[in-house]
Amino acid sequence: MKTTTLDIICVGELLIDLIGHEVNTSINQTKDFHRFLGGSPTNVAVNAARLGLRSVLVASCGQDGFGDYALRKLKANQVDTSFIRRLEHTPTSVIVVSKSTDTPDFIPYRQADGEIELAQLPDALLETARIFHTTCFALSKQPARDTILDGAQRAAAKGLQLSIDLNFSERIWPNREEAMMVIKAYLSNNPLVKVSEDDCYRLFAASKSEDYIFDFFHDFGAETVCLTKGKKGVVLSDSQEGLITQKAMPLEDIKDTTGAGDAFWTGFLYAGLQGFGWEQRLTVAQRLAAIKLQNVGRLPEAIDIKELLA
Repeated sequence: MKTTTLDIICVGELLIDLIGHEVNTSINQTKDFHRFLGGSPTNVAVNAARLGLRSVLVASCGQDGFGDYALRKLKANQVDTSFIRRLEHTPTSVIVVSKSTDTPDFIPYRQADGEIELAQLPDALLETARIFHTTCFALSKQPARDTILDGAQRAAAKGLQLSIDLNFSERIWPNREEAMMVIKAYLSNNPLVKVSEDDCYRLFAASKSEDYIFDFFHDFGAETVCLTKGKKGVVLSDSQEGLITQKAMPLEDIKDTTGAGDAFWTGFLYAGLQGFGWEQRLTVAQRLAAIKLQNVGRLPEAIDIKELLA
């Protein structure tokens, strides 16, 4: 039987989020921005560690002040940083984000995040874990793309559960045809797929029905696809179990949507590792997302798991 010392390997973008201070204000009109650790795989790694999971982040950042800040925050949250590459002449990537109760606007300043090399994903690391998680954002640049695709194939062969957040944006990946080819290559390893309605609209450059979306990703090789719909809830399509729908949890005070999808997906993966069924996974995921929506920048420092699951 395989012995694991890690629960989840998160591979991809390590960023600094500069989130606007004024709510529902355009970036053009925002006067002040506050600094937060960001990047979808980074958020999942940190969230997972806060839930008591053993997580490692495979990423790259600059040998600069932002990089120092990121490493300090990751270590403070007990995320393994052994496989983060520091680049001397390439700065840490930064994303400027509007604070919003809906879909936030953003401006990417990408530098070091895509510089992930094969040496950062050795077989010895893959053999210790249970989940291999990445994002569409991370797959959009080389050499990270080839590193992740190679690592995913090896991880699947070693029995890891693959996972991906299809956080597609044309601002990050202008070539949709190329994006489709890369996504298909990753989905051929049957990962758990998380995708939002906004992601789908950007990816397909049009509104598509749920049936179209699910059939599209199932045809690429993913048996389980989770479609998040914001205030309209979530729908999961599994090739064996069919469709499972849950309404969104009612919230009176939404402070910031940035990172809510990452909180949702961390809860979903966490519940899966506990052996929960699809409906329970969605419930835990929605509860964790609800906590995030009521906090700016990140989840609160202390999360009571028993209360979360009650």
